[in-house]
Amino acid sequence: MSEFATEAFTLLGVAIVIIGLRTIARWIMVGPKNFQADDYIMLVACVVYGLETAAAYMVGAWYEGLANNAMTDKERETLSPDSKEYHLRVSGSKIQVTGWSLYTLLLWLLKTCMAIFYSRLTAGLINMRLRIHIAYVLIAASYIATICSILFGCRPLSKNWQINPDPGNHCQPAVSKIDIYVTVVLNVATDIYLISIPAPMLLKARLHWREKLELLILFSGGLFVMMCGILRCVLILTAGANGAEEAGSWACRETFVAVVIGNVPMIYPLFRRLARRAGLYLTTKSGSQSYPAYQLSEGDASGYVKRKKFRHPLSIPATTQWNTVSDEQMILPTSRQQPPTCTGGEGDWDAISQGSHNGGIKVVHETIVHSAEKDSGL
Repeated sequence: MSEFATEAFTLLGVAIVIIGLRTIARWIMVGPKNFQADDYIMLVACVVYGLETAAAYMVGAWYEGLANNAMTDKERETLSPDSKEYHLRVSGSKIQVTGWSLYTLLLWLLKTCMAIFYSRLTAGLINMRLRIHIAYVLIAASYIATICSILFGCRPLSKNWQINPDPGNHCQPAVSKIDIYVTVVLNVATDIYLISIPAPMLLKARLHWREKLELLILFSGGLFVMMCGILRCVLILTAGANGAEEAGSWACRETFVAVVIGNVPMIYPLFRRLARRAGLYLTTKSGSQSYPAYQLSEGDASGYVKRKKFRHPLSIPATTQWNTVSDEQMILPTSRQQPPTCTGGEGDWDAISQGSHNGGIKVVHETIVHSAEKDSGL
């Protein structure tokens, strides 16, 4: 097995393990009945990643890295249609079209998973609803544009594996500048927009600097995917005769990084919980005076006014609820839950939501309490 084949299948194996851990984490945290669309889409993405790796392997192992590019006009004229090289170049070009299609499908499936994840993370934040809807539209429109450039940038489709005469760069799928530029531009643009969704919440979240840094790293992983995509573009354009192999190898590397980044946010809560139970994770105390919380005056049916802390969803890791069995539900509320916006000291979200259904909660006004005398619920 070649060096690249070893690398490609190793990355595939690691990616399958990561997706498996994500599925297990979601199973433990919310249960299979509460699986969301992204949980199933990620399983489809795992299959697509396997097919993409197989296509990349075939480029080098079966077709010797050959396609209809990197040939002079004289070489094209003298190459016999009955020769082995001719058939290798034709088949290699066909697998390049397939590889580009699988690569694009996988990346955009992962983007869709992230958008769905963000929609749950920002549930209840009205000002974020429009941004999530824009993300869905942007992902769908950019995918259609990208796949159309791959399948219809060269017409008729059979010219993508034409040897003689020279079909032109736009019909050489291994190094087509149309495919490269359209894919990298739309890929980077959608990643930038997805990163911009949680960024404002992270900046405003009331967290210890270490916890905020963790979340910044967690949600800015798209930057690494963007860099891999740009690097792949540059290497393909400068690879010359090795363009076909570079296209396949770097597609596997970039999508591997994208798979990791897309699944870490789901695995993170479970591993953090396990680390805390093992005493390996040091946490800051919630309710610290260095992180003041906004107060909501809430009246129940008897007219008694209670004060509850309002925390931003991304402030949840700093609260005691992160250690409870509902920590995954707090950061990733399911469709059957209300968004976690209010916490009452040591009480859990289920108790609060139950109370809201029975007696209702009326918000009278919003105040900021600076007094040192606070009841045990603050």
